[in-house]
Amino acid sequence: MRTGDIKELEILAQKSRRNVLRMIRANGSGHLGPAYSCIDIVTALYFHGMDVDPKNPEKADRDIFLLSAGHKGMAQYAVLAEAGFFDKSILDTFGQFKSPIPGHPDMHKLAGIEANTGSLGHGLNLACGIALARKQDGLKSRVFVITGDGELAEGSNWEAAAIAAHYGLDNLVLFVDHNGLQISGQTKDVMSFEPVADHFGGFGWKTKEIVGNDMKEIVSAFDAVPFEKGKPNLVVANTVKGKGFSKAENQVDYHYWKPSTEDMALAEKELAAKIAELEK
Repeated sequence: MRTGDIKELEILAQKSRRNVLRMIRANGSGHLGPAYSCIDIVTALYFHGMDVDPKNPEKADRDIFLLSAGHKGMAQYAVLAEAGFFDKSILDTFGQFKSPIPGHPDMHKLAGIEANTGSLGHGLNLACGIALARKQDGLKSRVFVITGDGELAEGSNWEAAAIAAHYGLDNLVLFVDHNGLQISGQTKDVMSFEPVADHFGGFGWKTKEIVGNDMKEIVSAFDAVPFEKGKPNLVVANTVKGKGFSKAENQVDYHYWKPSTEDMALAEKELAAKIAELEK
């Protein structure tokens, strides 16, 4: 299903957040903060931006999505389940031995996962190779990547930035989930790459900056690709870590969350209220 209806996409994003809570409840813990940060983008990817088919996930001319920051994997699992790639009952196996939805995405375990990710700094390199191959094969499909802003400290990202510009990979779209926090604190204190758009622009990328939890702005960015013929596309998506749960928003302590019974009940209550309000 592909839709341009903003309200429908917003509802799908909240239902995907509900899937994340379901996984955390089943496992007892998980990366809530980063998953909630990027889940609006991932929802728009599958339900608006990409040409993919849950009934034929291996079709040759499909668009490709790589979640380079693999610890955000619950966001992708949540949206894949909502899109019908697998039965939602599988969400209850998150993190368990032999589950098809382990802590980081595994392409050998689940349809719709295009690469094993989570060793940070590799997703953009993989995406460059796939995008170049698709151009050489004459395919019109595009390659989308999400990295975290903390992930930019990995030097391999900048080799990939140079390669993408050199080969004119305008079929490559990178979203930087720019929430300002990583596991050890604020990105500006750990390793700053501000302003991110200027760094990529210096390599020859065409850039846009959006509010990454605003569905209208996300959809607008997708609809504008390619931003300029012959140049790779960067979207700096300014997001809020933990967006969607009041206690978690902008709080580094919720990067990895082991909820109390009370906190889980509050998160589920807040989310149910948001979904009900949107569905009126």
